[in-house]
Amino acid sequence: MFNINPSPKAQVKSDILSGLTVALALVPEAVAFAFVAGVDPIVGLHAAFIIGLITALLGGRPGMISGATGAIAVVLVALVAEHGIEHMYAAIVLMGVLQVGAGVFRLGKFIRMVPHPVMLGFVNGLAIVIFLAQLGQFKELGPDGAMVWMGGSKLSLMVGLVVVTMAVIHFLPRLTKAIPASLAAIVGVTLVVSGLDLNTPSIVDYLRTMSGNPDASLNGGAPMFHMPDVPFTMESIRIVFPYAVILAAVGLIESLLTLTLVDELTETRGRGNKECVAQGVANVTCGFFGGMGGCAMIGQSMINISSGGRGRLSGITAAGVLLAFVMVASPLIEVVPVAALVGVMFMVVLGTFEWSSFRVMRKIPMSDAFVIVLVSGVTVATDLAAAVLVGVIVSALTFAWKHAKVTHAVCDTDEKGTKTYAIRGPLFFGSTKSFLDLFDPVGDPDDVVIDFQHARVSDHSAIEAIDTLAEKYLGQHKTLHLRHLSPECTKLLRKAGRLVESNAFEDPSYHVASDALG
Repeated sequence: MFNINPSPKAQVKSDILSGLTVALALVPEAVAFAFVAGVDPIVGLHAAFIIGLITALLGGRPGMISGATGAIAVVLVALVAEHGIEHMYAAIVLMGVLQVGAGVFRLGKFIRMVPHPVMLGFVNGLAIVIFLAQLGQFKELGPDGAMVWMGGSKLSLMVGLVVVTMAVIHFLPRLTKAIPASLAAIVGVTLVVSGLDLNTPSIVDYLRTMSGNPDASLNGGAPMFHMPDVPFTMESIRIVFPYAVILAAVGLIESLLTLTLVDELTETRGRGNKECVAQGVANVTCGFFGGMGGCAMIGQSMINISSGGRGRLSGITAAGVLLAFVMVASPLIEVVPVAALVGVMFMVVLGTFEWSSFRVMRKIPMSDAFVIVLVSGVTVATDLAAAVLVGVIVSALTFAWKHAKVTHAVCDTDEKGTKTYAIRGPLFFGSTKSFLDLFDPVGDPDDVVIDFQHARVSDHSAIEAIDTLAEKYLGQHKTLHLRHLSPECTKLLRKAGRLVESNAFEDPSYHVASDALG
């Protein structure tokens, strides 16, 4: 699908052109998310520039685009409304510090614990969220000041321009790949609308409608250093710390999942921990330079990848062009029709959604299919971090339930009347009931051996189950032997520790998940 190893000159050209395309798509997104957070549009645009530039320079995934995002904006809105924008800046700084810490302590590796069904649900849900976000562009200000759906010729023109944009993006690569199809579509539709003087909303119209200011403009200056104006007290920390933790988690989850997706598309591998540090540095900078913070953007990343952007230059170009738009070239970007950008994002939706998930639904376990649908639904209803967390929890519980049923015992009684239970399978909190049901303390002979050589005792629940079983046999005045337990197991057994038969050569060595050893 993608040209993984283009020539250096061709790659530079592709990175620059794809970066320009991404910059055009970043503008309405940054403005929209700034309104969601309850801050001025320039705060969102500055965040898109700062985060895009720093992550492009320092990040662990070349070609991935970061900026101001809706996932961050929806968390910030309550903080801004209740405590003001200065507390938002402080929360963004602390958010960045936490993200840098996550990278330094190499916590990025835990993204590997996200199962594939959760990834499918994440991608599908995000595609739906991007699609639903574009529907707002088909609304206009009604007579009573409320947003209403377009109608008549205005709606027809808007839909027609969206379809034309999508058609150009789809068919142009079959004719030439000299220029990214998305960029050609945006420029072409803009020229047609301007040349024919068509009455359709532009970016500046969208800005003025959202702000309620008929003179609003994208023109602004460069980000300036600004120390968050909050008192350095425990009360301030109490206010911003919960938001910072949530923001850091949401930002890293979305960034690392987007990194994984870009890895799959480009058949390369990014560096998750390095990306955590880059995201953190970018957000700290945002907090000190008047930005609203952000993370990786899957939609813009898909635009970049599909337009040929592979290197850091694409992200640097996108950030630089975005700042140029804000500082000196706002009249050029303000005339771009919203319909052209909606068409680009609709193509992103079609490319992002895993249509193959419908086909595999009938072939995968019912639990995995349920997780895909669940994560997609939660992503649309709440946010990405909550959806991924729910998906991982459900997948883990499903895994535990399935493995709880595989624990069994192979029984044998020798000529002396000693009965041996050779345990097979994992022994953990989910399988302790099945484990205890394997034994018959009342009906068993006086001498019983439980061999754990082919089992693994995983947690403290399993230790408690062994203690409980030993107590039952001792209550029946029977001799119990426990073989092939790890030293940690022996140390944790309170009632049955003296029943363990140690063998320095055959006993396993592993760690039990228990705080009791601490």
